[in-house]
Amino acid sequence: MSHKHLHLLQAIYRDPPSSNIHWREVESLFDHLGATVESAHGARFRIVLNRIEIFLHHPHNSPTCPKQEIKQIREFLARAGVTLSAYEASSAN
Repeated sequence: MSHKHLHLLQAIYRDPPSSNIHWREVESLFDHLGATVESAHGARFRIVLNRIEIFLHHPHNSPTCPKQEIKQIREFLARAGVTLSAYEASSAN
């Protein structure tokens, strides 16, 4: 995992969530993790990772994701088995 993706994952798991996470960075992380990102109706996207599914909205008026969506992304990644501790351990190897 690149340092860029690791820093993004750390920002997602930070509490309180960061308000400066860009949607394109989240898409890049999903792609790096092997998730399937499909356009759904309107600004909605269907993301599937490790057979776990979520629907997210692309931000309309800003390139950054709202804090509530970051919380949803965090929960989705945790259910899909992508935890910060697992990635920090794998990057140390």
